[in-house]
Amino acid sequence: MKPTQIGIIGCGNISGAYFQAGQTFRNLEIVACADLDLARAKAKAEEFKIPKACTVKELLADRDIEIVVNLTIPKAHSAVALAALAAGKHVYGEKPLAVTRQEGHKILAAAKAQKLRVGSAPDTFFGGSIQTCRKLLDDGWIGKPVAASAFMLCPGHESWHPAPEFYYDIGGGPMLDMGPYYLTALINLLGPITRVSGSARTTRTERMITSQPQHGKLMHVKALTHYATTLDFAQGAIATMIMSFDCHAAQLPRIEIYGTEGTLSVPDPNTFGGPVRINRGKEWLDVPLTHGYTDNSRSIGVADMANAIRAGRPHRASGELALHVLDAMEAAADASRKGKAVMLTTTCQRPAALPMGLLPGTLDQ
Repeated sequence: MKPTQIGIIGCGNISGAYFQAGQTFRNLEIVACADLDLARAKAKAEEFKIPKACTVKELLADRDIEIVVNLTIPKAHSAVALAALAAGKHVYGEKPLAVTRQEGHKILAAAKAQKLRVGSAPDTFFGGSIQTCRKLLDDGWIGKPVAASAFMLCPGHESWHPAPEFYYDIGGGPMLDMGPYYLTALINLLGPITRVSGSARTTRTERMITSQPQHGKLMHVKALTHYATTLDFAQGAIATMIMSFDCHAAQLPRIEIYGTEGTLSVPDPNTFGGPVRINRGKEWLDVPLTHGYTDNSRSIGVADMANAIRAGRPHRASGELALHVLDAMEAAADASRKGKAVMLTTTCQRPAALPMGLLPGTLDQ
């Protein structure tokens, strides 16, 4: 079968992982890349042997490109996605889907009108570790899930990222940056969310960049930088989640699921691998992984969407899932501002679990 031709818009810090991993899936062929800085697009094309570096307009006009991968900054996600859909392309974007619910709804409505598909990162839940956790839950190893915890606490990104300003602008902060990994993993494991409550704050209105090449530059902080959130799931579980750019260090688990018969320790959802552990009342035991894709496999969600388009099946990293995650994230800020719980207006299906025994580079048996 002829590979699906892909065009990448946005050749910044995250793009290298997509260019690299995108070449591992036989059903994908990256044929073009574009960036507002054409020199940057040309550099990526040369590094990864991509046939064409071009402007965004030229990429969208290429009739052979079926899926546009949108790797722009969060504030640009909506505009680029809508332009790709208007050009008749399916679109798969970096997280978050958009920076507001309204933008997210507009993207999905445009796709529906055009009979096109929308997909979105994160796709780390395809990884062998979280797929192993999914199988343990589905097979009843810890009984019925009662509660969960999810923690991402760090001092922020200004010490390592070369251009960290957008993390502290509207559309940034720990919730919109890291929340998608944790919420997507939780929804994959526990199903959709119905209610969100909690508090959030902006701890410092200015922060200094300590990374190169902007060392010493002050940034004005517009984003909320610490969230303490409670999530109610439709199937009954209640989760506690903290997302913070205001903590120097922490020893909390990444994700734990607490069931009627035991506890499941889920590794960092920003990775594809990591240890899976279970405790059914006596001691913690390491669980051998049941699935592959434990290395950095970013773009696996794009490969799955390409397969799904050909096969006429739902794709796993869907626009509906991404919109539900966005709804939950925005509800966390709304709950803090309003001082009361917020009922979500969206829902989604749990993504289908990956089959076991897949060969490298494949997603369907």
